[in-house]
Amino acid sequence: MIKSNYKILALMSGTSLDGIDIIAVQFKFNKFWSFNISHVVTVKYNSVWKKTLSNLVTMNMAQLQKIDLKYSEYLAHVISDFIEQNKIKDIDFIASHGHTALHQPENKLTLQIGNNQILADRINHEVICDFRIQDVELGGQGAPLVPIGDRLLFNDYQFCLNLGGFANVSYEDDNERIAFDICPVNIVLNHYVGQLDLEYDDKGNLASSGKIHKNLLSQLNQLQFYSEKHPKSLGLEWVHENIIPLIDSFKLQLNDVLRTFVEHIAFQISKILNLENSKALVTGGGVYNDFLMLRIKHHSKSNIIIPDNEIVEFKEALIFGLLGVLKDRNEVNCLSSVTGASHDHSSGKILIPKNQF
Repeated sequence: MIKSNYKILALMSGTSLDGIDIIAVQFKFNKFWSFNISHVVTVKYNSVWKKTLSNLVTMNMAQLQKIDLKYSEYLAHVISDFIEQNKIKDIDFIASHGHTALHQPENKLTLQIGNNQILADRINHEVICDFRIQDVELGGQGAPLVPIGDRLLFNDYQFCLNLGGFANVSYEDDNERIAFDICPVNIVLNHYVGQLDLEYDDKGNLASSGKIHKNLLSQLNQLQFYSEKHPKSLGLEWVHENIIPLIDSFKLQLNDVLRTFVEHIAFQISKILNLENSKALVTGGGVYNDFLMLRIKHHSKSNIIIPDNEIVEFKEALIFGLLGVLKDRNEVNCLSSVTGASHDHSSGKILIPKNQF
């Protein structure tokens, strides 16, 4: 008999390298899905892990396999601490996204580190993870995966927009869920403020002091990705090949780079949030960039709705938890209308601790 009540932990590490988001959440199903989050934390990466994760795209497969093992052990340590600190007793399983090391769906390649068997063995709990690889094998982009959660948990909104390392959006179109990456956000902004030894542009103050460079803005908006039809997704490799060299070629002042790129982000997002009187739920770290939000509101027709901080910061971890629940029930958690896979499917790998075999 399929359960209707699940108590799980869920983990998410995004491309902006803010840290590991962990939540303890209870999901209930009674005609519709509901959730209750009891504990949350973001475990910041130390300088060593941040440097390692930011350089994953330069590593060969043998190096990545070593990092995968170390990162899985690190996640086990982080999870164990979270369980102990919050005195969590009742856990059905752990749902873990891992951290994206490679994402080249056009080459049938995606790799999330942190999904090694040692993770389940160390924490002695079942782990459901590696949600992207099956979709890529089925011809899909392997991303974005959050839209099934947007449909099942946040269907009061016409648009669900996340502002993390990248901006991604999902919405219903002719009874199909459509979703795709829009453009880079924090992955670029944080790259440049890092030159000042800052983690991020606090409230967008640096960007707001700069000037728009019209030629750079025009060239950014003309990049081929923006004219491609969905499904489509972005990765760190694309940013390093297309965005960073273009921006650097102009040799601008830092605040002008930030100002121009903020305008680029707002413009690209406004092309999607273009429905009068619609509601757009906006989450992710970019929400705290006041200047970016001001420019998005200026360009967009939709009403921008920012939920409480728990949802802003942990929505992706929450939804990967739901993906784990759906996988446990062998129900669809990956939509072909979103990723371009050959069919809807129930994606993910289940790791059983060795001492439970």
